[in-house]
Amino acid sequence: MATPYAYLKKQIMPLSEAKIGVMTHAFNYGTGVFEGIRGNWNESHEQIYVFRLKEHFDRLRKSCKIMQIDFPYDNEQLYSLVTQLVEMSGYQEDVYVRPLAYKSSEVLGVRLHDLEDDLLIFVAPFGPYLDLEKGARCQTSSWRRVADTGIPARAKITGIYANSALAKTEAQLNGFDEAIMLDERGHISEGSGENIFVVMDGKLITPPPSSDILIGITRETVMTLARNEFGIEVVERDVDRSEVYTADECFMTGTAAHVTPVVELDRRSIGDGKMGPITGAIVRMYFDIIKGNNPKYSHWCTPCYSRVKA
Repeated sequence: MATPYAYLKKQIMPLSEAKIGVMTHAFNYGTGVFEGIRGNWNESHEQIYVFRLKEHFDRLRKSCKIMQIDFPYDNEQLYSLVTQLVEMSGYQEDVYVRPLAYKSSEVLGVRLHDLEDDLLIFVAPFGPYLDLEKGARCQTSSWRRVADTGIPARAKITGIYANSALAKTEAQLNGFDEAIMLDERGHISEGSGENIFVVMDGKLITPPPSSDILIGITRETVMTLARNEFGIEVVERDVDRSEVYTADECFMTGTAAHVTPVVELDRRSIGDGKMGPITGAIVRMYFDIIKGNNPKYSHWCTPCYSRVKA
């Protein structure tokens, strides 16, 4: 039976024993940064492959720099910790790995300086986030994406996810699956936890970093595959809400969401209201890659179990 493990205060322990105090600065003020990393179970290999560890930890370092969090770990230490935690946990299903660097001082007062820092990593089972087969029905949120001048969009900061929670709950209480937020200028920014792509005239179009998006790792994966494997032109530019209504296809990307078609926005069907051919081709290749079945992209996949089925 699987037992989840965590790394906290420089120790590995059962997740049930990983605790922080109620006065922890990050808990009170949102002064932490994190990554969400997928571990994908391949039954035929009897293996969990963790996807794009290097890129996730590169982004975590950048987030730490922005939030003035000391992060004295090299990649080999981090890779070893993740694979060890996954193997010790023993899951035979998809998992989620959460590294979180945070202000660990138990003090009151809003600031970033003169505080202690710590790293937490835990592993938990994590199935489908959105329904890939049905696709996502989305609503344009009344909540705008926080501007980079308010909370830096390029950092994956715990506190900024209050913005996402407001948008997601609004959409779901209104009967939709997911929210799409606009930036302060009124252009499409992102979902509550996903980047957005539209297909128009055979091109893949996605909002640029200047639309206050988190620059996603799944986003970059899809852009690479579109260009290199399918010969599809990828354009980063401002996207208006009405363009999504009239797009041929639309999909979301993210560690949680993988690649999920958007079949409806604001009660308007996109395309023919189901997964389109370009989205479908990208989805099939993406899932083949993340499960360790495509040798060309094996460098993106880190196996966690030392004993692998021959």
